[in-house]
Amino acid sequence: MIRHLLLAARLALAPCAYAGDAVKQPGIGDVPPPIAMKDRKGNAVDLDALKGKVVVVTFWASWCGPCRRELPMLGHVQKLVGREHLEVIAINMKESRDDYLGVLRANKDLDLTFVHDVRGVVTDRYGVTALPNMFIIGQDGLIVRTHRGYSEAVLESFARELIALLPEEALQGRAPPRSL
Repeated sequence: MIRHLLLAARLALAPCAYAGDAVKQPGIGDVPPPIAMKDRKGNAVDLDALKGKVVVVTFWASWCGPCRRELPMLGHVQKLVGREHLEVIAINMKESRDDYLGVLRANKDLDLTFVHDVRGVVTDRYGVTALPNMFIIGQDGLIVRTHRGYSEAVLESFARELIALLPEEALQGRAPPRSL
């Protein structure tokens, strides 16, 4: 009984995790796997069409606390920079429609590209086994950063890292990023 309680406590304090079949994740310098799904508005999500922008592909679930705190941070950066230079694709991992829509309703002001990967097709292509899981794709279409299984304590540093990858014109005339 005590072992079960200790395990439960350890899991509650750890970054969110998912135990799935292990597929090698794409790494820095790799071409990201295609998403080839539609967003919540019915538009095709095509990474090739986004070349020239910095793209964030992040995997999340409603039960993952760090994921739920990451989405507003990414929404803030997306709003600050605009879609001309940055595209944030937030892929829900293998959840029911109700759970997915619940998070969207709670975050209705976020201007992110939300994708519902109910069967885990894209999740599996990316080898996602822990949440949250983020891939940052440079303007050349190659992965420049990956982050896996992190806590909300690092989100501000991720925002700074992301902003540093953007071209200078993306930040001209914009307010500097405030503390998130």
